[in-house]
Amino acid sequence: MLKNRFRPIFLFSLLLLLCAPSVNAQQTPAATSSPSASPTPVVFSAQTLADLKQLQQAALTSDYAYRQVAHLSNNIGPRLTGSAQAAKAVEYVASELKAIGCEVQFEGVMVPHWVRGEETAALVQFPGQAATNTTQKIVLCALGDSIATPADGIKAEVIAVRNFDELKSLPREKVAGKIVLFNYPFDKQMAAEGRGGEAYGEAVVYRADGPSAAARQGAVACLIRSVGGADYRLPHTGQTDYANDAPKIPAGAVTAEDADLIADLIRQGPVRMKLVLTPQTLPDVESANVIGDIKGSEHPEQVIVVSGHLDSWDLGTGAIDDGAGVAVSMEVANVIQKLHLKPKRTIRVIAWMNEENGLAGSKQYAKDHEKEWMNHFAAMETDGGADHPLGINIKAKPEVKKTFAPVAAILQASGAGMLNLVEHCGADIGPMEKAGVPAFSPIQDSRFYFNYHHTAADTLDKIVPKELAENSAIVAVLAYALANMERPLPR
Repeated sequence: MLKNRFRPIFLFSLLLLLCAPSVNAQQTPAATSSPSASPTPVVFSAQTLADLKQLQQAALTSDYAYRQVAHLSNNIGPRLTGSAQAAKAVEYVASELKAIGCEVQFEGVMVPHWVRGEETAALVQFPGQAATNTTQKIVLCALGDSIATPADGIKAEVIAVRNFDELKSLPREKVAGKIVLFNYPFDKQMAAEGRGGEAYGEAVVYRADGPSAAARQGAVACLIRSVGGADYRLPHTGQTDYANDAPKIPAGAVTAEDADLIADLIRQGPVRMKLVLTPQTLPDVESANVIGDIKGSEHPEQVIVVSGHLDSWDLGTGAIDDGAGVAVSMEVANVIQKLHLKPKRTIRVIAWMNEENGLAGSKQYAKDHEKEWMNHFAAMETDGGADHPLGINIKAKPEVKKTFAPVAAILQASGAGMLNLVEHCGADIGPMEKAGVPAFSPIQDSRFYFNYHHTAADTLDKIVPKELAENSAIVAVLAYALANMERPLPR
């Protein structure tokens, strides 16, 4: 309660506020009557906004995307670049896009053909060993592009370091001839807070650069702690990036549990391991990006790219990475055709080949189309799994975020109304981003994605059909909104 002596002043002030006209009320007539004022340009027509709501409902109630990812994951299976499964997936997606009325073409690209082979490891000497002939199995997988060990393996002492700085602090003689383990943990707390991509970015540098860093100091092989939040001794594969200034050495990823085991034993005394990896790099194979166009009714030369990548790693079946992204992109074309809508600009569905271990498909598309970048109105990529989407990531000028407020209002009906300015929206659309093409991607719940990503657990059961449909809805609404904008996006 107010003190008595303040009551008269308070009541008088309140009376003034109630009686005074609002600033907006004073300004509105003046702004309306001013001859210099101009109305805000229409970005999305009333008809377009109505079509967006119709598209949203159609996508939310369709099972087309789920049926597509189920076929890619269960019927075709893992689609490592260069494999028979990858080739089959190219044919399948093309036939499906043709069936819904897209103009389909293959854009050829030569891709690497790396084959995993055998991968085993065991500790053969360690503190507390029961007898000299006892061992402890280590669960691991080869990293993409790894070279092989000798046929009978490598037997060497293991040293564990937490990061690059700790490795550099060691004299060369402490590293030479040994197997280096980078025991850098994935930040599970960061992922639990919804920042899984950031946690992944911090840890994945050891997968990319660790083997060359170890080789520069004379290591004979390199292991990393698996990048991700997976439990249950699941190793996590992915591409390594051999540097030109370092020898190539065999490279693998051990499970988080085995990384902790090895590090604990090393603190007690010397640890030796036998490591066998037998991957092969075979001659490059001809493959293709699959492209399906719905031609624009007014500006067919202006293109909206809607995409996901068709290849996957081989431990699982590539459901969330990235069968889901391909299926969502196909659903965009499906619902537009089913509703007989006519986009003013061309909507181009692309199933990219070779995102995982080389980006050859993306690079080839850039080479083939770089002279057309000004006619690439916008680019979208879905490559973050299939969990509930929260909104739209935008890599464009800041004013674009405000422009899409009416679209966000529609998407909020399914809890996906956030708009977020970012520095990067997708690996395959990276060349377009660099060229200034406005880029977009769904903001996807990343709390659990890296528990399964690049592991044997990337399988269809990780996809909730309702959440996949929510992703389809956000991408379909965004794609059609871009296709039917009344004015171009700033660059």
